[in-house]
Amino acid sequence: MINLLDVFPTIKLDSTNQEPEFVLNPWEIKEDDFPFDGTTTDKLKFLLNYAVLAPSIHNIPPGLFKIVDDAIELYADTTRALPVANPDYREPIISCGAALFHLRLAIRYFGYKDLVEILPERHNRSWLARIRFGSRRITQLEEKFLFRAIPRLDINPLDFKDCQIPKSLKLELESAADAECINLHITAKVIPQAFCPEVINLIDLGDRLQTTDPLFGRELAQWIDSESAQNCQLPIPAPVLMLISSDGDRPHSWLATGEALAHLLLRARVDGVWASFLNQPIQVPQLRSRLKALFPENGHPQILLRLGYAQDTKPTARRSRDEVSEKTSR
Repeated sequence: MINLLDVFPTIKLDSTNQEPEFVLNPWEIKEDDFPFDGTTTDKLKFLLNYAVLAPSIHNIPPGLFKIVDDAIELYADTTRALPVANPDYREPIISCGAALFHLRLAIRYFGYKDLVEILPERHNRSWLARIRFGSRRITQLEEKFLFRAIPRLDINPLDFKDCQIPKSLKLELESAADAECINLHITAKVIPQAFCPEVINLIDLGDRLQTTDPLFGRELAQWIDSESAQNCQLPIPAPVLMLISSDGDRPHSWLATGEALAHLLLRARVDGVWASFLNQPIQVPQLRSRLKALFPENGHPQILLRLGYAQDTKPTARRSRDEVSEKTSR
């Protein structure tokens, strides 16, 4: 079992004793190369190209994938957690949920049902999901639009344009977040203008705490590169702030939050909208409680986003374990 990006772009999957190698270059992947006549393992390997393009909090690949008996098993990489800011692995599991949605969407796009078991082993919290091919199906039009937005997805650090998002699109983005969550209630809501100053104040407080507190500062310095840190500072003006929340606050809900996040971001990119994370107040327990108190009907705050139109940017490469380890050892 390996982390998909630890040896980017060449990957080994522990699916057999021979550990077959293949080249992963997800930003240049061509859907016409899908191995329709290949084995199930060949198809699953190909689809992992799309899973690794999912959004990841802190731009760090959080998941471990393993092909076993014609299925992909998804595991949380618990070495990616932040013991101070994220002691229960909440954010890495959310990022795994985003990768899971990309993988499910790719399976559907290529004409198969996606069969998913969530948390297959009750006493193994790091084993998050098992994904298999189901029977053949017809790809829906929305799935085509979402899938083709995957290569254009990125968390954009650039200035937003002074251009408002249409109200109809805001409503579609809110509804996209709960489209996949049948048994779990996930809510995405645009933050009303009247609440924005108080939310921005919480972001500022979280940013200052993470900058001045030695434990936060030392921890984040190990994991977040300078570009990501710049993107996590007090938000420059953006047309929309959006909060994603969940009824529950356990791994099931975090995984579902990641799927909702990925669906929302892909739907945004279909219409040319960019997003970036503003999770500072959610990473600090006392600030998260204050954010929850502002919107008690939404449940537990999980992800805070800014959304708007911006100049196109090149996709950001995920950092590998080796890069993080080298930075940590300095």
